[in-house]
Amino acid sequence: MLRTMCRNAFALLVCVALVACGTTRGETDFSSEPLQPPDSTSILRSGDIRISPLDIINVSVFGVEELDGRYQVDHYGRVKMPLVDTVDAKGFTALEMATVLEQKLEESFLQNADVTVIIQESLGEQVTIEGSVKKPGMYSVQGQVTLLQVVALGGGPSETANPRRIVVFREIEGQRQAASFDLIAIRNGELEDPVIFGNDIVVVDGSEARKTYGELLRSLPLMAFFLAF
Repeated sequence: MLRTMCRNAFALLVCVALVACGTTRGETDFSSEPLQPPDSTSILRSGDIRISPLDIINVSVFGVEELDGRYQVDHYGRVKMPLVDTVDAKGFTALEMATVLEQKLEESFLQNADVTVIIQESLGEQVTIEGSVKKPGMYSVQGQVTLLQVVALGGGPSETANPRRIVVFREIEGQRQAASFDLIAIRNGELEDPVIFGNDIVVVDGSEARKTYGELLRSLPLMAFFLAF
């Protein structure tokens, strides 16, 4: 019995040692666990598109043609239209926005208002790329984009960048989370190129990044799945 327990304990120690050797500092953990989408995208994936800044919406008010028209959402996610003044629109679906406008109109002008809203033009969501890239900033994205494409939007890594550590910050289930990726491994086809969503923040490690983020980037484990911090 004692001999069996010793053999089992030895086998467990060997397994732990092998895992530790396979994930030493600076190496990538090629996890097959799928990346979680952010809060704002989980609903959008089900086909329920939400209004974003700079979108153009078409508003139709039954029986009041004077209010019908195209309205552009401003940079702050608000819409200004007659009788209701300025209304927050960002994050609402077209149906939800119609309900908001109906309530506003009924408060000041109409009874039993009937409003239809259509998202006519969507300019996409914003992705922020920071740190050691040649052109940091906020970029509008449409459709599906990947980490490689977003880094390219930022002009690519700068001369002082560490392309083996790129961190993506994302809001998941109301909590800020982060995942770290090895850009070289992605380019070599050793690691899947992850999808980047609107409102993600992509930070390329390097001297510029450390001025803002300090040791936070280096403290995150180099694993391709999101961890809360």
